[in-house]
Amino acid sequence: MVPRYARPQMTAIWEPEARFRIWFEIEAHATDALAELGVVPKSAAKALWDWWATNPSIDVAAIDAIEAVTKHDVIAFLTWVAQQVGEEARFMHQGMTSSDVLDTCLNVQLARAADLLIADLDALLEAIKRRAFEHKLTPTIGRSHGIHAEPVTFGLKMAEAYAEFSRCKARLIAAREDVATCAISGAVGTFANIDPRVEEHVAAKLGLAVEPVSTQVIPRDRHAMFFSTLAVIAGSIERLSVEVRHLQRTEVLEAEEYFSPGQKGSSAMPHKRNPVLTENLTGLARMVRAYALPALENVALWHERDISHSSVERFIGPDATITLDFALGRLTGVIDKLLVYPERMMKNMNRMGGLIHSQRVLLALTQAGVSREDSYAMVQRNAMQVWQSDGAHSLLDLLKADPGVSEHLSGPELEALFDLEYHLKHVDTIFTRVFGTAG
Repeated sequence: MVPRYARPQMTAIWEPEARFRIWFEIEAHATDALAELGVVPKSAAKALWDWWATNPSIDVAAIDAIEAVTKHDVIAFLTWVAQQVGEEARFMHQGMTSSDVLDTCLNVQLARAADLLIADLDALLEAIKRRAFEHKLTPTIGRSHGIHAEPVTFGLKMAEAYAEFSRCKARLIAAREDVATCAISGAVGTFANIDPRVEEHVAAKLGLAVEPVSTQVIPRDRHAMFFSTLAVIAGSIERLSVEVRHLQRTEVLEAEEYFSPGQKGSSAMPHKRNPVLTENLTGLARMVRAYALPALENVALWHERDISHSSVERFIGPDATITLDFALGRLTGVIDKLLVYPERMMKNMNRMGGLIHSQRVLLALTQAGVSREDSYAMVQRNAMQVWQSDGAHSLLDLLKADPGVSEHLSGPELEALFDLEYHLKHVDTIFTRVFGTAG
């Protein structure tokens, strides 16, 4: 985790003390259940909670010092707790294995991280929605292959992003549900030395579902899906970021990141206003996507368990969630303050002499009785003249002067085909599909 790209609330989930607190809760709740079943004295569970109530902090350094000797993190933690609680602590961890604590804890952390990420997505969606309705009918050029295609609106660009991030949210909600499971099932998942009712109790207390069948660990296909979902969200972040970066290019300049007073764009060139935030988001998205591969490779563990997944998850758990949390917050700020230039959009759209209306002319000629092949050839030969003149010629004027075209379409009929509003007639329909209302 790089502090530069971290926010406190998400980082707190992954702090060592937070992890040890979850470990304690797992152990104490399990001891409660064991006491109710008569396996351990009720005084043992009470001793744990009594100590917990009067000791608000965990000595991480002391646990680390014990681990330096034991070379085992869970044993080090249990040893330290026993030193604090006393004799009754011997009943802790009855019939459990380390992975019962580690896996259940990891899933608690991932579920809590997912809750923050879902809230991040809600904030981003709200910002996108506001800008979508603000520019619902702001005409701009749609591009395919980076080349002018046909008119759209900037609001439709935002609506497209809104729909995409809505899907991201739905996927993350599903991934959270999938990964939020609890396993307290013993050394190889058979419950040989611990009652399944203990697992049910701990799961209920921690807001988790019971893992239907575990080995020594919770199956890692759940985690692979979780981190893959984060990777898809990162891909969506990059897609919107790349769009902003393109729109900010000097020769385009239809929108740009907010440039704050006192901000500097270049150490050498005082005139520069660079899309540094969205470039940064492109880089962060690459990192989050990179964490999906090791999560996928963690699925194939040996037999009931090996330890190859452990080191991976110590990296990707905090790094992927912390980085994505930061990226979503940054993207929300970019969209919220994005500078939009409708006049430049219109100027760019009109730059190529009306080429963007070529399809309407093509279709009108076919409706007038010309074959599609001949219609295409008529429009293209005039369009290429406009293209080669860099927009100095008007497609409409050239078409009017073309005998092959004018034989089938009159001047007024051609002029009607160059109506910008024609392309925007279904904007309300699309907005209703995306937002449930046209505004």
